[in-house]
Amino acid sequence: MEKQNIDWGSLGFGYIETSKSFVSIFENGAWDEGTLTSNHTVTMSECAGVLQYAQTVFEGLKAYTTEDGRIVAFRPDLNAARMADSSRRLEMPVFPEDRFVEAVREVVLANESWVPPYGSGATLYIRPYMFGANAVIGVKPADVYQFRILTTPVGPYFKGGARPLTLKIADYDRAAPRGTGHIKAGLNYAMSLHAIVEAHAQGFDENLYPDSATRTKVEETGGANIIFIRDNTFVTVGSPSILPSITRRSLEYVAEHYLGMKVEEREVPLTELSSFEECGLCGTAAVISPVGKIVNGSEEICFPSGMAEMGPKTKKLYDTLTGIQMGRIEAPEGWICRIK
Repeated sequence: MEKQNIDWGSLGFGYIETSKSFVSIFENGAWDEGTLTSNHTVTMSECAGVLQYAQTVFEGLKAYTTEDGRIVAFRPDLNAARMADSSRRLEMPVFPEDRFVEAVREVVLANESWVPPYGSGATLYIRPYMFGANAVIGVKPADVYQFRILTTPVGPYFKGGARPLTLKIADYDRAAPRGTGHIKAGLNYAMSLHAIVEAHAQGFDENLYPDSATRTKVEETGGANIIFIRDNTFVTVGSPSILPSITRRSLEYVAEHYLGMKVEEREVPLTELSSFEECGLCGTAAVISPVGKIVNGSEEICFPSGMAEMGPKTKKLYDTLTGIQMGRIEAPEGWICRIK
């Protein structure tokens, strides 16, 4: 199929309307068959549950053109499972996981001409989301829901390379110990907006949130899990209050099985930060964003990897995982979902 007439190399990370979206409606206790639509406008009641009580969850993944010309998605089954967990926590009906994966296939195929070519540095971003759509005035779950998937071609999250970030230890809490920090709910991101705008105004790139119970341990940032490297050990944060990042879980496997690193998923005290050699944020958009410095009040913690470029071991992790996604490196069983 002929590709869209787009300067793929100039794409930023923003929304461009594509040919088709996918939509399925839950009503009277069941999901309908779902359909592709070229109508990208959502119509619902002014009193819809999502507008009144923020009953919405979402996911994010990408479709890639591999080196040998295939179109693939990366581990969509894990996105399906995580969305199911998010839905249960907000008393929303679970969109069946097998249908989730099939809907991803369907919508990517329908937008094949929008999937950027290999080597362009661009990908097709896929955003599945679900929300309460009927009128709800009392505080209770909605009865009608829409599950939708939109797509948009995006360029690299960081144009010209990933500049190491400067984080500040947040003055706010990200999630309560028994709250919703472990699910991908819109409300979690809404509460982070004031904090990130404030951090940007102060000259920082992002907030690093400590645990809300004691404020002595690392949790995550407003939109990503955090990773650390010391010697040949890859350290990630173990906490029931953080989002189980698919990228982070994939990096743990890559670190151990491809690069021979020791992997630790555990609590990380703030007092340990200065002992790490490299630090980064991980997620779907950028895969890994290097961190050069963390500021905690008057204390500055500068990582030996510096503020100029990604640390050497972080770079190996990045290159290996992106190589798997793009088909340059053989993937573990089940990681790559063939679309075409």
